[in-house]
Amino acid sequence: MTEEERFTGENAEREAEQKRREKLAAEITADFERRREERRSLENGWLLNLNFLSGNQYCDVSPYGEIEEEDKRFYWQSRRVFNHIAPTVDSRIAKLTKMRPTLHVRAFSDEEEDLRAAKLASGILAGVRERCGLDDVAARATLWSETCGSAFYKILWDPNGGRQVAEDENGAPVFEGEVSVQAVPPFEVFPDALAAESLDDVRSLIHAKAVPVEYIAERFGVTLKGREVPGLAPAGYSEPSAWKNPARMVGGSRAPISGAEILIERYTRPTAEYPEGRLEIAAGGQLLYEGPLPYENGEKGTRGFPFVRQDCLRLPGAFFGSSVIDRLIPVQRAYNAVRNRKHEFLNRLSMGVVTVEDGSVDVGELAEEGLSPGRVLVYRQGGKAPEMLDCGSIPGGFEEEEERLEKEFVLISGVSDLSQNSTPARVTSASGLQILLSQDDSRMAATTDNLTYAWKETGRQIIRLYRQFAGNARLLAAAGENKRVEVIYFNASELAAEDIVFESEDAATPEQKRETLLKLFEAGLLTDEDGKLSGENRCRILEAFGFGSYENARDISALHIAKAEGENLRLRAADTGTEPDEYDDHALHIAEHTRFLLSEELGKTVPAAMKKRILAHIRAHREKQKIQPGAGQG
Repeated sequence: MTEEERFTGENAEREAEQKRREKLAAEITADFERRREERRSLENGWLLNLNFLSGNQYCDVSPYGEIEEEDKRFYWQSRRVFNHIAPTVDSRIAKLTKMRPTLHVRAFSDEEEDLRAAKLASGILAGVRERCGLDDVAARATLWSETCGSAFYKILWDPNGGRQVAEDENGAPVFEGEVSVQAVPPFEVFPDALAAESLDDVRSLIHAKAVPVEYIAERFGVTLKGREVPGLAPAGYSEPSAWKNPARMVGGSRAPISGAEILIERYTRPTAEYPEGRLEIAAGGQLLYEGPLPYENGEKGTRGFPFVRQDCLRLPGAFFGSSVIDRLIPVQRAYNAVRNRKHEFLNRLSMGVVTVEDGSVDVGELAEEGLSPGRVLVYRQGGKAPEMLDCGSIPGGFEEEEERLEKEFVLISGVSDLSQNSTPARVTSASGLQILLSQDDSRMAATTDNLTYAWKETGRQIIRLYRQFAGNARLLAAAGENKRVEVIYFNASELAAEDIVFESEDAATPEQKRETLLKLFEAGLLTDEDGKLSGENRCRILEAFGFGSYENARDISALHIAKAEGENLRLRAADTGTEPDEYDDHALHIAEHTRFLLSEELGKTVPAAMKKRILAHIRAHREKQKIQPGAGQG
């Protein structure tokens, strides 16, 4: 083959590859447009919810499927908004925030490897929660799910996150990497089937977002011209003039972004043709990336979508959930109408309706100035003097309907007067208040379960990403009991994500936990046989009420317990030189060593040699306690 023939063949291959990439980019864009058009009615419903939440409540979805402002029937009609939806959603979010669970990892068995994996996983989740601001991400996701019905967590691995560990040959810093969790609104997620009830039933998922072209150039090295696109890329609105309706401009979310493009990421599950799945990214008609799914975040090391869905209320046969705002909108419309008609009636009673004989007075002057106090009204001689029309009094039906609608807000939202008002109406007894709290929890149980499920699944994906990318020598600073920081070096292979069980704390508010703690104390369950409160229990009670630092400053019980835990570790490692000190609080040390022997951390069977060392150490404490009888007084 000559040089010219080889050059011609290479050009033909490049042209064929370029055409293939252009065809694939066009197919991805067409797939995105089709999915966007299919769920156009859903997006209009979300926009309507956003409008009602922000106070723009005189709009509706037209027969043509667009959000339109409603016109007044009469120019004098009152159209004030008495927004009960916003405070209701605020109360629900505040309650859900308090009830957000804290994830713990329970070992699959009593084997040492499973125990260590569970401890590592718990430490990683606690560290990621602080470093990545998971609480703030969860708050944003909860706001979206309460407003639109569904929200999503996107769990990624950021290679530029974490600590700097080295420099490459060009002097650029190299980082150890860190998990990144983002809150994704439902406007950006497009499944291939709207009837799928979960992410597991979806074969392909598109995440589309309007981003500046500078971001695309920095990340993919492709320069695009850019255009003006809306912030929430609504369905069916390809021209900017179509989405500049004020009814759709909610909280700035509809504001267009100049010099941007819609970045389309299409995720496809593994198939026979692509055992590792597919990730294809396109923007501006160009293919930016194609390859396998990047993360082994599924069960047994399989690759899946880096998304977790959180619903407010689930619907059968629907991918996206329902929002409580969907149910509150009819009640809010009726409430606005009742209050406005009531105010119009009050205006008639206070301002009056004047009847005049034709030609007896200057009607234009009377209409402009009204019947002001002290005014001299001149009317035609022989004519009838103007008089006020008797409008009666306010009908009692206004008050009854208003009260009924307020009760309906509580019934539908699941938020009682106790959650919204500092002094609940018509309830004064303690048992009545407790019943209201229990009813609130029961009404929001479905939403709380959905939030807990999403939180657990997010934790699983975080652990699986650490297992995939953490490497062979990763440093973890984990906080143990008594706020001690323990530094651990671990290997990613130790995180057996399939052999650990994720648990969450009881979804009770801090107030409910403190109330339970006080009841236990009053029942005498936290004191010893002599009715005295031990230093350890006193420290834990004060810590539950937020005064742990105060107790540590006045009492050294926490320091004694921490020292005893360190002795347990040394005794476990066959350190026979661990002896009690004269200044030890021997009662606290003995209790901590005994608890260590009984804990699950050692498993069901304690090695005989270890048990012998610990028992000898406990006997040494008891001998010194006899010599110093006041040592256990804390």
